[in-house]
Amino acid sequence: MKRLLFLSMCFAVSTAFAQKEEAATKFANLITPQGLKEKLSVIASAEMEGRETATPGQKRAAAYIEDQFKKFGLKPGNGESYQQVYPVYQDELTDKKFQVNGKVFEWDKDYNFSLQNLSSGDWTFNNLVFAGYGLIDSAKQINDFSNLDVKGKIVIVLDGLPDNYAAPQAPQQGRRGFGGPGSANAKATAARTRGAIGLIVISKDFPKKTPTATKGNMYLNKATNTNSFLTATVSEEVASALLGRTFKMSTAQFKEVPKGIYVSEIKIVANKITTDLESSNVLGVLPGTDKKDEYVFLTGHYDHLGKRGDVIYYGADDDGSGTTSVLQMAEAFTTAARKGYKPRRTIVFMTVSGEEKGLWGSQYYSEHPIYPLDKTTVDLNTDMDGRVDTERKLPDTLNYIYVIGHDKLSSELPIINEGANNKYTKLTLDYRFDDPNDQNRIYYRSDHYNFARKGVPILFFYDGMLQADYHKPTDTIEKINFDLMAKRVQLVFYTGWEMANRDNMLKRDTPLNMPAR
Repeated sequence: MKRLLFLSMCFAVSTAFAQKEEAATKFANLITPQGLKEKLSVIASAEMEGRETATPGQKRAAAYIEDQFKKFGLKPGNGESYQQVYPVYQDELTDKKFQVNGKVFEWDKDYNFSLQNLSSGDWTFNNLVFAGYGLIDSAKQINDFSNLDVKGKIVIVLDGLPDNYAAPQAPQQGRRGFGGPGSANAKATAARTRGAIGLIVISKDFPKKTPTATKGNMYLNKATNTNSFLTATVSEEVASALLGRTFKMSTAQFKEVPKGIYVSEIKIVANKITTDLESSNVLGVLPGTDKKDEYVFLTGHYDHLGKRGDVIYYGADDDGSGTTSVLQMAEAFTTAARKGYKPRRTIVFMTVSGEEKGLWGSQYYSEHPIYPLDKTTVDLNTDMDGRVDTERKLPDTLNYIYVIGHDKLSSELPIINEGANNKYTKLTLDYRFDDPNDQNRIYYRSDHYNFARKGVPILFFYDGMLQADYHKPTDTIEKINFDLMAKRVQLVFYTGWEMANRDNMLKRDTPLNMPAR
């Protein structure tokens, strides 16, 4: 009798396990090329105008995603709201003036300002310091600021690098790197850290062929006057006047100018207004059962680069594909729940904005989490999963996915993900971007990073596209391989299914083997 009872129990467990696996396959098959194409045709449409953060196009995309979450039956992810709103700011220059020794110069013909760190004001300066190219390079033992007192003064520098300077490759700093020592940013940093109050860069690129925008870049943290630092670019004619010349100097003559203090009267007027904008993350929640206070996140960013004039940057792959993947998985998981296969853990489907600006949306969430990060077992992030990497010259180009994060933070990540892949999807899992020496620094370049830096295990699924149509208006829907995309999204679904239903949260037992960001 005991033996029969034992066999009966084993049969019941085996049957339940088989039913669970059968259910996973059944609902993964709802992730179809047709369903992905239908949703991406909306996300990457002209109506969304490239979905730039804090623009009407981004807000239309957010509204569409929210409507889809409601349609699937997801609960609001932020109290009674589906959106987590965060502030964004943008400066606009409303008045400007640049005068040297009584002569007034013209915007874009002779000069322009950087709005970053610029306060409104009316200033007069007399003491200027010419610092050559304004370079600091300890490896080459170059210091153009040596023996120069620039504290409280405006520094004038030449644009770029000397002819005999062998510049290193610009450091890889993700999608938003500032470049090497010849960049205006590096020169401004060098001058500012030595006490200068402004930087003027001499450029041959005047008059400007296209108008300089008087609206600055958006930013997250509102600037204050205490951080003011003037950065201007001027023509050679203006620079000649600044250095006390009554004639326009040649490029060769500028290179021969001695470093040191020069006396000229500069009067500058800048009136700037700051506009308060806002953007949002969109969250829908599928509540769990017995482990509902633990969380699995499925994420992607829905913003892109917007419009440049009348040219739309559609962002079909980047990251319309990841956004669509989150939507399609949400539909599959909610259908499963209605059929009686509710997840044990709560699944949070979150699409974020601001990624292209510097991972803003996920940064905001990580600093203002709605669900405890110590109870968040994993973030499965999908950013670009619809294309074939044009640089991948291998036989598996129609059957691969790059996976980032597998050997970091949790030893269980590769076991679960590889197990799902071996059983169901049989893709080539390429881990090359997990190399700590990866020159592209992919690990830092999407929204999973803001979970990882808080200790949450992550996997990032990515098609590897860094060439071809990357960040170009030609990133359009007809170039998406929907059959391959569906297979990739199914892998994420299977991985999420297991992580949402296993007995324990993922271990956090693996040191992060990556250099500092």
